[in-house]
Amino acid sequence: MKNLASLNTRRRSKPVLITGGAGFIGSNLAIRLAQNGRSVIILDSLARPGVEENAAELKRLRSSNISIQIGDVRDETVSDVIGDVSAIVHFAAQVAVTTSMKDPLEDFDVNVRGTINLLEAARRCSRPPTFLFASTNKVYGALADVKLERTSLAYLPSDPQLRKYGICEQRPLSFQTPYGCSKGAADQYVLDYARTFNVPAAVFRMSCIYGRRQLGTEDQGWVAHFLINALRGLPITVFGDGRQVRDVMFVDDTTEVYARALDKPASVAGKAFNVGGGAANAVSLHQLMKYITEVLGRPLHIEHDGWRAGDQRYYVSDTRQIQEALGLPLPTPWKIGVAALADWLNARFRDSRHLHEAMAGGAG
Repeated sequence: MKNLASLNTRRRSKPVLITGGAGFIGSNLAIRLAQNGRSVIILDSLARPGVEENAAELKRLRSSNISIQIGDVRDETVSDVIGDVSAIVHFAAQVAVTTSMKDPLEDFDVNVRGTINLLEAARRCSRPPTFLFASTNKVYGALADVKLERTSLAYLPSDPQLRKYGICEQRPLSFQTPYGCSKGAADQYVLDYARTFNVPAAVFRMSCIYGRRQLGTEDQGWVAHFLINALRGLPITVFGDGRQVRDVMFVDDTTEVYARALDKPASVAGKAFNVGGGAANAVSLHQLMKYITEVLGRPLHIEHDGWRAGDQRYYVSDTRQIQEALGLPLPTPWKIGVAALADWLNARFRDSRHLHEAMAGGAG
């Protein structure tokens, strides 16, 4: 036990590398770890609109525990950064289905080659660092075989067990769209590097995360996107019929998962986990928009468009496996989290000119 405690102390003294650390989840995790005394290195290309604001906020914190390096996960220089880290949390990615369909090669290059580049650098270390990979529920495909009941506001599974718990990790993988293929391939490479090369790696298949520092778009970050457009008085485009259901997860609960996994890497190494708000936080687009109307006290301007490729009518994470592995607390109820995000966005963008400048090219 004494040797284990000493090993844990040495591991915590080394920095954690967060790729895509100026992004939404990465910046929240960086701040949380730094406040808990962990050293953090952020590696980010700042390619996604809006992340430069998060980077500026991280710099304003003037925390000696956070350093930012501008770089791309596809560069060979990542080996220089990885050399003395205790862990890698890999968020850097091409994150939009629509973008992947416009440029599949770039999507593949970022999501697959970038991930393998990091894995190779980790494998070459004398003591490979913990590797936590942010995957996606899209690896399960459109779930077209799941029998659903259509209610006035939502699609719900006919199977009572599925309705109670959601989709589990034993669900067969079914990659659809270039984005699903690239993230799914990276997902499998991470698990295989754990099996074949003994890299202590784990895969977290993420559902819909929302919260502070998220400047959402139609393609990614839809909870924030709906709120932003509602605050700006802009129309909200609903693809499909709006009865699609997702489990949503507040970002503080997400950083709790990663922080605990960094503290107990042996509990997750070599495994894939579904990470989300679970069945208690399952909500349809219609239900979310109805609640936003209540929170903001104003009607929404809603427009409709056709279904998008690979869109799941119903996806809810069965989170029992990750809860058991890490002893997680109950997640934030979605109505409380959405109201908190609305307050944060309202305070941040109260000045309409600031809102317009911040969101130019990012949300509309």
